[in-house]
Amino acid sequence: MTSEEMRADAVLIGCGDLGSRIGTLLAAEGNDVVGIRRQIDLLPRHIRGRSIDVTDAAIDIPLISTRLLIVALTADSSDAQSYRRTYVDGMRRVLDAVQHCDRAVLVSSTGVYGDSDNLVDERSEPHPDRLSAQVLLEAERAFHDAVPGGVVARLSGIYGPDRDRLVSQVRSGANPDPGRWSNRIHVDDGAAAVVHLLKMNEPEQTYIVSDTEPAVIGDIRAFIADLLGMDWTSTPTPPHGKRLSSLLLRGTGWAPQFPTYREGFSALLG
Repeated sequence: MTSEEMRADAVLIGCGDLGSRIGTLLAAEGNDVVGIRRQIDLLPRHIRGRSIDVTDAAIDIPLISTRLLIVALTADSSDAQSYRRTYVDGMRRVLDAVQHCDRAVLVSSTGVYGDSDNLVDERSEPHPDRLSAQVLLEAERAFHDAVPGGVVARLSGIYGPDRDRLVSQVRSGANPDPGRWSNRIHVDDGAAAVVHLLKMNEPEQTYIVSDTEPAVIGDIRAFIADLLGMDWTSTPTPPHGKRLSSLLLRGTGWAPQFPTYREGFSALLG
């Protein structure tokens, strides 16, 4: 830690694709936005970059004073060790440098819930079934300890420009596990939800950020195939996994621009 101080209206700890979109929305409202990431040449011009690798314990992190703090880190890989190095250890190092913030949001994942036969909402007890999701739940608890009053935004599966794994699967003819429930959020809606949470008075501690309609993944692939003009056959299998409800967040006045996968993939594929 150094005596150097970083001041801005909004500071993004982690500023990849989602973080850059959040920063763009905040900058459009007249905020001075700083984005912390390793490769600052990839940031939009309206976000001031600070090149800091939060996972490197040898790097000094300046003291941070801001109105709006957003933690939107991305691990190098999906293994538990990389997750811990980024989401727990790296996040703690940066939060230790925060001298002041009025509002704070941590971007997490609905993967912390695991599978369930019941509709999952914020009252549902997390039961992460993967080591990486267990680490994310640990990171959420560390965030709440460090930032009282902070909000955790648990995003479901993000899709949008440059996030087209499902489209690639359809083009290749792959249809694995077609009966699994899929819960999705367009990346632009995810960014708008985080900005919405930053503006709320007396928010809850946790919100699920997902669109309005869970669907089995086989139906989504069939819809994409139709948009692509492809023939598609799928053998129905019993639905399994989990279905998410975003009613709590929508009850605060947030509404997704793409309320279901139909609007989202139609816009994505033009």
